[in-house]
Parts: sequence; C-alpha cells; structure tokens
Amino acid sequence: MCRHLAYLGPALPLGRLLVEPAHSLHRQSWAPRHQRYGTVNADGFGVGWYAAGDPAPARYRRAGPIWADLSFADLARVVRTTALLAAVRDATLAGADAEAAAAPFAAGPWLFSHNGAVAGWPRTMAAAARTLPPEELLSLEARNDSALVWALALHRLRRGDEPGRALADTVLDVAAAAPHSRLNLLLTDGETIAATAWGDTLWYLAESGRAVVASEPYDDDPHWLQVPDRTLLVASRAEVLLTPIGEPSTEAVPAPLKEPCS
Repeated sequence: MCRHLAYLGPALPLGRLLVEPAHSLHRQSWAPRHQRYGTVNADGFGVGWYAAGDPAPARYRRAGPIWADLSFADLARVVRTTALLAAVRDATLAGADAEAAAAPFAAGPWLFSHNGAVAGWPRTMAAAARTLPPEELLSLEARNDSALVWALALHRLRRGDEPGRALADTVLDVAAAAPHSRLNLLLTDGETIAATAWGDTLWYLAESGRAVVASEPYDDDPHWLQVPDRTLLVASRAEVLLTPIGEPSTEAVPAPLKEPCS
C-alpha cells in the first residue's frame, strides 16, 4: 500500500503541499490517519513535478523513507510548481528494484501512482501481461504489480484513450483477472488529474483554480470530500467529475467545488 497525492493550481513550493501541512504526505509516511492496509510507508517515496514550458515532468525518487532524506527537505523548500504527483510507499512484497519501484512512474507527460495491491500477484496477471506488445513488457521499470498496472494503463493512453477511460478500463480488467485487488490509481499530465477509488480511501479538495486529490486529507479543512468506492474522478483546475466505474462516461456528474475566498 501507499499514500499518494496530486495537485493542480497556482505555483507553490513542493514543501507547502508535501511537508508543511499538519497531516502532510511526509507525516503520512509514519502516521497515516485513514490507511486501511499497512501502517508505515517507509519503502521508498517519490515526487514528480512540472516546470514552466516543459511538458515532461522531473522526478525525485528514493528507496528509503521520506523522513530520512535531508536532500529532499532542501529541494522541497525551494522548488515551485503548478502541478505535481507524489507518493510514499509501503511495499506489498519485498523486491530488489529499489527506487525504480517507487512511484511516480513516468512516460512522456504522464505521472502515475498505484495505491493498493494486485491479489495473487504475479500469477493472476499472466494473461494480462501477454496483451502488451513485447517491447512494452520488456521495458517495465520494476518487477512489481504497480509497474505492470502502469504498463496496462499507458498502453491505453498511447492508443488514444482518454485518461479517465484508460484508468477505469485498466481497473476493470485487473479486477476481473485478480478479484479482491485494491486499485486506487492516480494519473496526471500537469493539466488534468484522473484517479480511481477501488478498495481504499480517496479524497479531493477543490476550489476555483486549484484541485488536490489524495489518499487522505493533509489537513482538517472541512471542504475535503471523500470519493465513493468504485468511482472514477477526473479533475481540472475548473471542475471535478465523478463517475461510477463501469457506467457510461455520460453519467459523470460535477462534484461540489469550494467557493473561492473573498
């Protein structure tokens, strides 16, 4: 399991979102409030962010816990961005892939994270793996379930699927092959966020010009709203849409937004 967060909005230092809040992702690495599986997220962390004029995100990932990385504390203090995706990791199975197994995974403009676990891994995913072109399968960044789930979603993105459709269809395929999997997926290209709630908690905080989607709230702002289980969320800086997974996309309904402060 893990905790993850994506942000779109005005330029902020990374630390304003990931370190400073009372229940930030940094604190969730050792004291999550809503995590249903696991208690400590010390098996790696990562953050990806976007710089002005460059569609390809930068990434900083490490195999150890976020609280032990003094270099990240310095970086988070000075690097500013209008969009990011970050995660702290509790590995389902121990592996030898070090920081390569830590989210966010990346390709082109995309950043991706998986909060959950594929039941029966790797046996249950053998058939799904065979649906990928050999070069994509051989290019997996790590040998864990999250890396394969990312490859399945990325394959759909590359063939032209909309981000929400790519995530929802990936969840349905993996859940059919591996029932009881937990598949909270998070994806951004710096302009939109797509996420699924499937087996664990997902929340969002939105107001005019800003959207945050996270495994759990990073503060006690009463405007955080929980996403129902088995739901697709698609957010921009202007709106948040929620759709039951498995329903036609036309069923998407605008989610409540916090009114901007006067």
